[in-house]
Amino acid sequence: MNMGSTVVRFLSIATLFTICLLLCNANLSAPCKQNERQALLKFKHDLEDPSNQLSSWAGEGDCCNWTGVVCDNLTGHIRELHLADTYSGKISPSLLNLKHLSYLDLSNNDFQGMQIPSFLGSLKSLRYLNLSYSSFVGLIPHQLGNLTSLQVLDLGDYSEREVESLQWISGLSKLQHLDMSCANLSKASDWLRVTNTLPSLVESFHMSACGLYHIPGGIANMTNLKFLYLDLNSISSIPKWLYRLSHLQSLILSFNFFHGEISSSLGNLTSIVNLDISWNYLNGSVSEIFESFSRCSSGQIESLSLSSNNLSGHLTDKLDHFEKLRLLFLDNNSISGPLPPSFGNLSCLEVLRIDDNNLTEIFESFSRCSSVQIESLSLSSNDLSGHLTDKLDHFEKLRVLDLASNSISGPLPPSFGNLSCLEVLRIDDNNLTGVVSQLHFTNLKKLVQFEASGNSLTLETTPHWLPPFQLSILDLNYWHLEPSELPMWLQSQTQLEILIMPNTRISGTIPTWFCNFSSQLQHIDLSENKLYGEVPHIFPSSRCFDIFLGSNQFNGSLPLVSSKVGILDLSSSSFSGTLFHFFCNNSSKPKTLRSSSFLHLGNNLLSGKIPECLRNWKKLSAVNLDSNNLIGNIPRSLGYLLSLEFLDLRNNHLHGELPPYLKKCTDLTILDLSYNKFLGKIPMWIGTSLSNLRVLSLRSNQFHGHIPYKLCDLTYLQILDLAHNNLSGRMPRCLHNFTAMTISSENTLPIDSLRENANVVTKGREVKYGSSLLSLAISLDLSDNIISGEIPEELTSLICLQSVNLSYNLLSGRIPPKIGDMRSLESLDLSRNQLCGQIAPSMSSLTFLSVLNLSYNNLIGEIPKSTQLQSFDQSSFIGNKLCGPPLEVNCSNTNGTVPPVADQKHGGSYLLEDGWFYLSLGLGFLFGFWSVLGSLLLNLPWSIVFNRFLNSIVKKLYGVIVEHF
Repeated sequence: MNMGSTVVRFLSIATLFTICLLLCNANLSAPCKQNERQALLKFKHDLEDPSNQLSSWAGEGDCCNWTGVVCDNLTGHIRELHLADTYSGKISPSLLNLKHLSYLDLSNNDFQGMQIPSFLGSLKSLRYLNLSYSSFVGLIPHQLGNLTSLQVLDLGDYSEREVESLQWISGLSKLQHLDMSCANLSKASDWLRVTNTLPSLVESFHMSACGLYHIPGGIANMTNLKFLYLDLNSISSIPKWLYRLSHLQSLILSFNFFHGEISSSLGNLTSIVNLDISWNYLNGSVSEIFESFSRCSSGQIESLSLSSNNLSGHLTDKLDHFEKLRLLFLDNNSISGPLPPSFGNLSCLEVLRIDDNNLTEIFESFSRCSSVQIESLSLSSNDLSGHLTDKLDHFEKLRVLDLASNSISGPLPPSFGNLSCLEVLRIDDNNLTGVVSQLHFTNLKKLVQFEASGNSLTLETTPHWLPPFQLSILDLNYWHLEPSELPMWLQSQTQLEILIMPNTRISGTIPTWFCNFSSQLQHIDLSENKLYGEVPHIFPSSRCFDIFLGSNQFNGSLPLVSSKVGILDLSSSSFSGTLFHFFCNNSSKPKTLRSSSFLHLGNNLLSGKIPECLRNWKKLSAVNLDSNNLIGNIPRSLGYLLSLEFLDLRNNHLHGELPPYLKKCTDLTILDLSYNKFLGKIPMWIGTSLSNLRVLSLRSNQFHGHIPYKLCDLTYLQILDLAHNNLSGRMPRCLHNFTAMTISSENTLPIDSLRENANVVTKGREVKYGSSLLSLAISLDLSDNIISGEIPEELTSLICLQSVNLSYNLLSGRIPPKIGDMRSLESLDLSRNQLCGQIAPSMSSLTFLSVLNLSYNNLIGEIPKSTQLQSFDQSSFIGNKLCGPPLEVNCSNTNGTVPPVADQKHGGSYLLEDGWFYLSLGLGFLFGFWSVLGSLLLNLPWSIVFNRFLNSIVKKLYGVIVEHF
């Protein structure tokens, strides 16, 4: 046998032996090492495993078969631990016994705020370490720099973690992926130097929300970089060298503070697949951005997000290079014009969002669309008009269609019923008209969200119609239902959570079947309809959080509600009876604390006292009981509502002094006690304890005494209404402390009650401001009191005041010369006082003034000339000694003396005689009154009534005397 055949035989035997080993390897793999198995058991002991995922980690079995454990088949050493998504507790140092561990994934767990263990830096064999989103806090240990074999390091998290130095990263010479998202790098002064030394092997680099203020220049050295995420920082500009990273496939720079033009150099990113520079302040032409990509080989772009910038112009029709584009986000910009026809050729497009722009036409482009892939189309808040195309059934895969807040008119096409994949349909706030029938929903079996409010559509269904869908949200606000009753088909919607059907002209009583149906809902809005009868106790077992039944025609007692209800609106009906059973008998366990935060029972026929058991509703932040027939004092129980922000008791028959326990409600923002019978002095503690007040209305009560100077400490106050009381003394000179009236503010009220409002008397009429508009109302009303002295000059510093009413007082002196500084004034009423001198010339600067009343004072001279002042009626100036337009008295013919304008109420009689007549009549009346009824004044209530009456008489007499002399 020659040498050649021997070699062949040897190779054949070796080959057979190798094949045998490979085929039998699964059965010959070595078991795990005993010391490593014990290390895993100690590691498990320190973990919390609520899902029992590590149940296999027990006994004497082979640990290589345990959940999440991967061993080396030849040696039996543990190489990988996959322990993500389930666990909490502590990380045991027993991991150090796993000398051959190369892969460790502890991501998406909850390690309850512990620091990343420094001993992990001793696992020298690690090539992959993922500790992301596992609630680690504190310093990131520099010992991780000892992991010289590490290729992937993922420390991204939402928790607060800090880095004092980044020098340790320089030792990670094999690193390919680095994620330290949300780590605070503000103390890492060596950041720029470290990035310069990072190796060119790095392919993925994540530094989201790390507090970066610039993009480190060292990134330019990462020539193989494919994924760069620097979103949620405070970077002010995009460096030009960034566009030279030709290997970049994914670039995320969203939520930074980038300014300026978007560079056309974006087209140099020839490998880009995913680009996101949304939520910045970048501007430029959207067509030029698209064209910059079309000039290079950008055919591989799959996702492009330019949302929430300042882009403008029309969209380009050159989209041939975007053949793989799947996701396109252009929402919240200023893009105008039509959508070009070429958009219909994006055959891979799945999601298109162009909300919040100025698009004018889009449907024609998609009616010719060759793409059947599009799944989500969002075009809300544009300028779209015209009719909806009847070719929408071309979009066979459409799941989301959002056309809300446009000006689309005409009917709803029947083709909507053919969108068999449709899940979300939003057409609310348009101008759609016509009839919607059952045919429109024929094939909408997957529809779960239907929002169509703010249209003039009519829904016609048969009484026994069974819809093909199961909705979770239904909003038909302002629709007309036929028949006009709660539709019976609602019973079939077993998944419905939100039902919004106000202003739908529903009538009748609440049917009995609604009792069981309502138990599944979380939000019910049937307000502003024509429902009547008693409201049954349908909600005691409900999980519903929001119930809006206001503005109907209900009567009877208030219904009992579940303790879980957070918002309850039963206002503007005819509910009667007392509040006792509602507040005190509203639970089988009387001591159960209520979860309600908003309660509106205003504008009903409720009577009796406000009960003390209101203290069981401690979570209330808004209470509205206005316009009822409530009597008695403010109960002590209100002092227990420490979260109260809104309290409206106006227009009732409440009386007594303001109780000191209200000072405990330190979060009060709106306090309206107007149109009641409260008396006494306005307490000082309102200014000291209720420092968050923005609206204070004590109008039409029986308060007397001076206006407390402590009210000036209410720096957030926007509306102060003390009119129609018996307040005396002088106006406080500290008015300039009302900061909210002196500085323009875009802050809205912290009332989050959706439907609350405040009543403001302005321009001679009462206006209701909703919570969203209340920040725009700034008003001061002290009218119909006995306030004397001069108008303080400090009033003119309230330059944001829109309405000032000081009429029917005893104010004297001149109109403040700087009143023209109050440039925001829209309404000014100083009538029926004793003001003298000339009208301040600066008043001609009040260009927003639409209501002015200076009548019946002692003003003299010429009315200042301005377009605004001369536009008012003569009645604005009557009862003074003024001349010039708009009055017919010519100043040039008066020779320095202006004849008084006759007061119509005196009928032209001789003023001197009238004055002495009224004076003598008044004195005689006072003498007789004191002689006959003086003894009654020993009784305190009579004293209060008498003082109020006497004050009104004295004020009128004094006004007559001063006016006539």
